[in-house]
Amino acid sequence: MRSLLLRGLPVGLMAGGFFVVAGMAPAARATRPATRAAARQAFDVLVVNGRVIDGTGAAARVADVGIRGDRVVAIGASLPRGGARRVIDATGHVVSPGFIDLHAHLEPLLDMPLMESALRQGVTFALGGPDGGSPLPLTPYMDSVRAAAPGINVGYLVGHNDIRREVLGMQARAPNAAELARMQQLVATAMGQGAFGLSTGLLYLPGTYSNVEEVIALSKIAADSGGIYTSHLRKEGLGLFEGVGEALEIGRRAKIPVVLTHHKAVGQQMWGKSVITLAMVDSARRAGTDVMIDQYPYTATHTNLGVLVPSWAMAGGDAAFRQRLAIPAVKDSIVQGIIFNILNDRGGGDLARVQFSRVNWDKSLEGKTLKDWAARRNLAPTPANGAALVLEAMLKGGANAIYHVLDEGDVRRIMASPHTMIASDGRLSRPGDGHPHPRAYGTFPRVLGEYVRTQQVLSLETAIHKMTQMPARRLGLADRGVLREGAIADVVIFDPAVVRDRATFTEPHQYPLGIPYVLVNGTLSVDGGKATGVRAGRVITRR
Repeated sequence: MRSLLLRGLPVGLMAGGFFVVAGMAPAARATRPATRAAARQAFDVLVVNGRVIDGTGAAARVADVGIRGDRVVAIGASLPRGGARRVIDATGHVVSPGFIDLHAHLEPLLDMPLMESALRQGVTFALGGPDGGSPLPLTPYMDSVRAAAPGINVGYLVGHNDIRREVLGMQARAPNAAELARMQQLVATAMGQGAFGLSTGLLYLPGTYSNVEEVIALSKIAADSGGIYTSHLRKEGLGLFEGVGEALEIGRRAKIPVVLTHHKAVGQQMWGKSVITLAMVDSARRAGTDVMIDQYPYTATHTNLGVLVPSWAMAGGDAAFRQRLAIPAVKDSIVQGIIFNILNDRGGGDLARVQFSRVNWDKSLEGKTLKDWAARRNLAPTPANGAALVLEAMLKGGANAIYHVLDEGDVRRIMASPHTMIASDGRLSRPGDGHPHPRAYGTFPRVLGEYVRTQQVLSLETAIHKMTQMPARRLGLADRGVLREGAIADVVIFDPAVVRDRATFTEPHQYPLGIPYVLVNGTLSVDGGKATGVRAGRVITRR
């Protein structure tokens, strides 16, 4: 990594200087007189000689960036250095807005408040509550997050699965009128508490038992409050087109902005079919549906092992599942369903493609594959033997797994779409805790290193736009996701010649290279490539 020249003292939190001219739009708050006034005053942090890429997609330009309090107060050539508490010489480096992770699994936040696996990637805002799962009710949980002082800014969606579970438990049926009204009220309450929208995980329990009318009814409530709809589709392998079509119908009928989250084509039979799903998105947009996509840059997915089990077998919960397995004919149907999924869906047709990430009842399996487990038992790596092991795992409490079932061509094609944003789908992680998908440590630097510098799928300006202003606009965050005077000072400084991910599927607990500085709300949270330990994040709610 190139050496950087550092002078001055560590930055602290101060009241921000931010000039507003009455009657002007937010984008025009920092007027020329305000900029001159800012330049005459000392900065808390002054970043000099960097290539500023502001998040809008505009070309890079060499400029200094002056920060006071939690705001960017000046951007220009040769800003005065006198009195600056900290000067960072960013020669040869890019200065960009902090990255916004539109799909993050923040469940361990209270146990990992520094959020270092996200912070070290340059992420300064992460949206939790994806895939239909969220804290419920939101307000008490967000209060606990505020008390914990998160390392980065966080916001939340409200999850359909948790709402459905609250009202219907694990029942595989449609709600009656009173139950639907109760579910709508839960959505309305969460939106009133600051949720950014509604998320669904229609592949997962109990959301998979819902029909499209139920989801539309709930989405309309979120839309009424200005929220968005994000969807883990009902199917991402066989049935992918129907899954995309359902999400587009929900967006059209509920009149709500849609995000097809972690968009992909699962299984060899569907490889290349992103050509069709992207055409579906383009067609829907031309017809007036506001639909976008987010994506992580890897050829493997990650979820629970239960996705290999037919959803009907899990209706009613664990006790009902065990009762079904006690009936030989029903058990045989369940086994056949697992075999089908191993051959045609997440199993990828090969037990070696299913890699355990978290196994609470046998930590020695973490990082190993279903094929490895079969070999340990002296079993041939057949789909039938794999199904028997999956059932055993489920009866022991389940597990999480990485599924190596995506095609690199689809990854590149989806990434290049002008409607695609970058998001990790990563779970907050720390070294030594399980065997996570490498996206937890490497999503954003992987795009910058592999897909910008090496494969040249995206320009640097476009990649940063997909990580900053695009998701900020989707969430209505007018003062984040861009580097401009008056914006919140969420800032990343990285070396475009060095930046890359280090986390791998065999060694996932590795922080990236080439990101020496990250500022969260104007505070240096990564300094010289190391986390400072300062937790400067905030809980952000929809306005």
